Order: sequence, then structure tokens, then C-alpha cells
Amino acid sequence: MTPVSIDWETEADLVVIGGGVAGLTAARTASLRGLRVLTLSKGGAADTSTQYAQGGIAVVAPHGDSVESHVHDTVEAGAGLCDVDAVRSIVEGGQAAVAALTDLGAVFDLGRDGQISRTREGGHSTRRIIHAGGDATGAEVQRALNAAGLPVLFGAAACEILTGPTGVQGVLAVSDKGFGVVHAPAVLLATGGLGQLYALSTNPPGATADGVALALWAGAAVADLEFVQFHPTVLYTPGGLGRRPLISEAVRGEGGILVDSEGDSVTAGVHPRGDLAPRDVVSRAVAARMRALGTDHVYLDARAIDGFPQRFPTITASCQAAGIDPRTDLIPVAPAAHYQCGGVVTDPHGRTRVPGLYAAGEVARTGLHGANRLASNSLLEGLVVGERVGAAAAERLGERSRVTDIPTRVAERADRRVLQQLMTDHASVVRDRAGLDEAIKRMKDAVTQRETVVVRAESSFAGRVGETELSGSHATPDTEIARRIAGIEDAALTLAARTLLLAASARTESRGCHTRSDHPDPDDRLRHSMSVVLDEDGRPRLDP
Repeated sequence: MTPVSIDWETEADLVVIGGGVAGLTAARTASLRGLRVLTLSKGGAADTSTQYAQGGIAVVAPHGDSVESHVHDTVEAGAGLCDVDAVRSIVEGGQAAVAALTDLGAVFDLGRDGQISRTREGGHSTRRIIHAGGDATGAEVQRALNAAGLPVLFGAAACEILTGPTGVQGVLAVSDKGFGVVHAPAVLLATGGLGQLYALSTNPPGATADGVALALWAGAAVADLEFVQFHPTVLYTPGGLGRRPLISEAVRGEGGILVDSEGDSVTAGVHPRGDLAPRDVVSRAVAARMRALGTDHVYLDARAIDGFPQRFPTITASCQAAGIDPRTDLIPVAPAAHYQCGGVVTDPHGRTRVPGLYAAGEVARTGLHGANRLASNSLLEGLVVGERVGAAAAERLGERSRVTDIPTRVAERADRRVLQQLMTDHASVVRDRAGLDEAIKRMKDAVTQRETVVVRAESSFAGRVGETELSGSHATPDTEIARRIAGIEDAALTLAARTLLLAASARTESRGCHTRSDHPDPDDRLRHSMSVVLDEDGRPRLDP
């Protein structure tokens, strides 16, 4: 049992957890409406998945495109699990959201005609992807939002969403001043994905499923967590672990070709769109070819693309760092964990079933992605739903939000390296019953610590509360903060892994980016989302 004392307090109308596109968009919108907003970010200003997004933003083009066409492509990729009304609602909001971002100073690439340049990516029927800096769209979006100058507390991690009879009352967090409480009637989870469940991922180190765990602990539901999109073309280097650079789908959109070690096409005959098929199709094709040839990667041939370094400067730099020149060399690639298609169940305005708790961006399950995300719909969703949450949070003004008690909670933690290897071996691109059962069994054995956190009784929350500055008498050493945050992350990863394995075991079919080799076909009886909540013992269970 670990006793915790409260070292600081503050208050806000909205607490945003996460500093990427969804979180900062919501924070800006709420601030413009007069709400006091505090954003908590575990890392630095650029330590977000948004920062690394290469391809662009999918938004209906002014010519030769339509909302219905974009909706159709999204629903087709989602393999029967999209909420069509939610898809249409978010797609319709795309142009206004991009206009708002442009007003903030975001600069998108222009074509020779002076109009915004658009490319095409897998699953799209037309060129509707706008981009910035060639392949640095996410970095430009992050730059523009950071430039808005919103208050962000960096190096602060949320430990618990605190609730009462009327819903959210605040957040228990840890920062360099120790443990603290933010009294607030509304909290937005905008924490990004869960890529760190796997040994290889395109996600930053902070993508540890924090939002999924915080939502479950608070009483919210998650759904579609079994649908993890593996990007088919991530730069392969022998022995590489952790975050790996992705080779954007836009490279294939501009003419790049996937070939195996013998020079044969990887996707020929697999799908009518070939290398531009939806990502789940391409990832399965790559995984199958690797198994057939006994190799650990295939190749992307981009040598025919004129001006590759200018069109894809970020990718060029990543390749050159690995000793590869895309103009003359084949680029070695392999699938890696990329995007969490499911997440915290919300409506199209980010509301969860817990009053005052919202979720937006990759952590949320709005119904947009279904069983497989359509390329570049992620930044679109973050912009549109983030803005809606910022507006919706005003509905909580006036709610009592004074935290008076923090309940104890038991958190189980597994060794992270063991967990990552189990998930990589048994819950990756292709799964089966034997592997999932093995992972579930070994996850129980992998739990190294079962910790109960309790707040010391002398904490009365009676200190002077500041609106913009955190009250506190001392700073906690960086090493201690890092240890505490790592413990929170490990607990979140452990709960998320168990939840994902439960859902993957229950989905005895192949659909979207969930592939079961022992159930290779879709099952119409399972053409629905599976919600998961926590039982009375804090363990995930299917919500009937």
C-alpha cells in the first residue's frame, strides 16, 4: 500500500489530458468561449502522435469529390462497423475545421496552380488528402496549435479521473511538485493511442494507453479495441525496437511499389486497388509474403518518383540515417503497430457515459473508423471532434466540482518488456485462439506488482487554490517523477492489454484489421461493436 499526500491544488473549468491535435483544438475552442482550461501533457510540446503524422488530412475536395464519396470510402474501409451518421457528421465538419486551422497560421502545400495540393492514399477513391511540408503535416498542425499560446503543464501525468454523484469532479495528477488535484467539472481524454503495447510502433514513447485505462477506471466503456491498425510500410532496420519511422502511404500514392526480395509485387491479385488497398489488406499481404519467404521485411520501390527528397523530406532523412537513398535504393519495410481504431465510447461530440468525461482523437471510439481506419481520417477527427468537445464542455459550467475524497484503487502492473513481447507474438497482424489464450495466461503471470494507492488522511483539500499557478511547497526530483509516471503507464498498458486480448478472443471472425487465422471469414452475427467495462474487482468484462 503506497500512501500519497497531496502537495498542490488548482482548479479549472476543463482539464485537457494530452497535447496533440484533439486536445489543443478543444482547449482553444473552450478558451474562446471563456472557460478556464488547463492542459496536462506528460512530455514536451512535440511529444505527440500528431507531431509524427506524415500523410495529411482527409477533407472533401472542392472539385470531383463529395461528402457522400468520402463517407462511402470511410464506411467501406470500416468493414461494417462504422456508425454511418457519425462518419457523415465528422466528414461534413472537415472543411470548416481546416479553415479554422488555417486561420491559426497552418500552411499547406500548394500546387502549380496556386491551389492547395492534394494527394491520394489507400482506400480513397480520389485525391483529397491535403498536406504540409511534403510529409510533415502533423508537425505543421502541432506547430500551429502550439503557437496559440494556451496554458500547458508539461511533465504532468493524470493518475485518476475523480468523480462524484454528478459526474466528474477533477483529476488526480503527478508533476514535479508531487501529487496534486485539479478541481474541475469537465475532463477531456486526448491521450493518443496504445502503440507501446507492442515492441515495434510508429507511436511516440508516451502512447501507453493512458486514456483507455483512465476511462475504464472512471466507469466509462471502451469498444473496438481489438482493431489495431498496423501500418504496412514502416522502415525496417535489423534489431530496431521502439518507435520506428513510417514510410507514408502517400509514397505509394505517388507511385511507389511494394515488392518482395525476389522483385515480385506483394499485392498483385490481392485487391483491385493493389498497393493502395486499405491498410489491413496491405499489412496482411506483407505479413503473408514474409512468412512464405521466411524474411522479416519486404521492399518499397520508390525510385521512379521524381523529386522524392523534395516531396518527402522527412522520409528521406529517416532513410538516409539508415544508410538508404530512396532515389537509388529499395526501402526495406515491415508492418508495425500504428493506430488504435477503437477506444473510449463517445458520441460525435466526445461525450462518454460518465457526465463531464469526454474523449477525442485516437483514444476515442466515435464510430468514424469502425474496424479499420481510412488513411488520414485521424487528423480530421481530432480537429472536428476536438472543437466540438471544447464547445460541449460549457454544459458542465455550474456543476459542483470540489473534490473532497479520493478513493483507493488497486492497480496491477506487468513487466513492460514481457507485455510488449507477448502482444507482438500473439496479438499482432494475424491472431489465433491458441496464441490469444497463451497471451492471456502469461499476462497473469507477468504481473509483477499489485499496488493500492491511498491518499493520506491529513489531506483536506483546504489549501489556497490558484487559477493559473500550482500551489505547492517543494519540487520532486526528476528521477522520482519519471518513476511515478512509468508506474502509471505500466498499469495502463497492463489493463489495456487485458482488455484488447479479451475483445480479440471474443471476436471469432476476421474483420477489418482484426485477422484470426482460425476464423478467416467475417461472421454477420458479429457485425457489431463489443463494449468492455470493468467489473467490481476492476477486471475487464464484456458489457452485454
